[in-house]
Amino acid sequence: MRNILVTGGKGQLGLSLRCISKEFPDYSFDFMDIEEMDITDKESISNILKAKDYFAVINCAAFTAVDLAEGKKEMAHLLNVVGVRNLVDVANETNTHLIHISTDYVFGGNGNTPFKPYDEPNPNSVYGKSKLEGERQIMQVSKSGFIIIRTSWLYSEEGNNFLNTMIRIGRNNDSVSVIYDQVGTPTYAGDLARAIILCLSKINNNSREIFHFSNEGVCSWYDFAKEIMEEMSLQCKVLPILTSQYPTPAKRPYYSVLNKDDIKNYLSIEIPHWKDSLKTCIKNIKA
Repeated sequence: MRNILVTGGKGQLGLSLRCISKEFPDYSFDFMDIEEMDITDKESISNILKAKDYFAVINCAAFTAVDLAEGKKEMAHLLNVVGVRNLVDVANETNTHLIHISTDYVFGGNGNTPFKPYDEPNPNSVYGKSKLEGERQIMQVSKSGFIIIRTSWLYSEEGNNFLNTMIRIGRNNDSVSVIYDQVGTPTYAGDLARAIILCLSKINNNSREIFHFSNEGVCSWYDFAKEIMEEMSLQCKVLPILTSQYPTPAKRPYYSVLNKDDIKNYLSIEIPHWKDSLKTCIKNIKA
């Protein structure tokens, strides 16, 4: 049995991994959050990784508050860059593989065809820049094998995400205005969690992979919100607005569709359409 450490264990992806992990008895998972292991403290990481023979670390810990990062650049750098470098350094010492979760925000979002893993990044937010620099720390320093998985528009049954925000608004309001000129693909954390665990059977000391993972299909935030209201049988009307009508501190990508061919071939998997996975998630919420 291989021991796996998951950082960010209380986040929505960490919780989804915890749920999915029960289907994979060949692995023993330890889920840790900042209370158990602080990735900004190299000694904290070293104490954990050297106390047990871990095959791999799945790093879900990150500063993900996109707008807040614009005013807290140092904090975003500390978690998304320094913390990642700490993990890589200790993983090298212990020969522990690393699966690291990144984001579509490493791209500027000005394209019109799905981004491939090795397309040139061009982040336009503090969050995106910090996540890209974290990726580069891994690529430059890792000696024990890594897989970087970029994802987009992540949601789950738990946590503060677009799905749960829309459900809350839909239950308490007659209408909501949602941006229609930003296009991407929602990602159900349960689907991503399964793909991450499948990667554990492939990773080795020679692994130096960058993959993209989201659900299939394309939509705008407006389309996503409309589908949520319909699946939840909420009477809240969704009104389309432009990005310029809803200014935010951080600039969002206008186009962030990800090309997933590489990970589908690597794992020999089919990825569900975003509408099908949304139905699954909402069914779980209702249950």
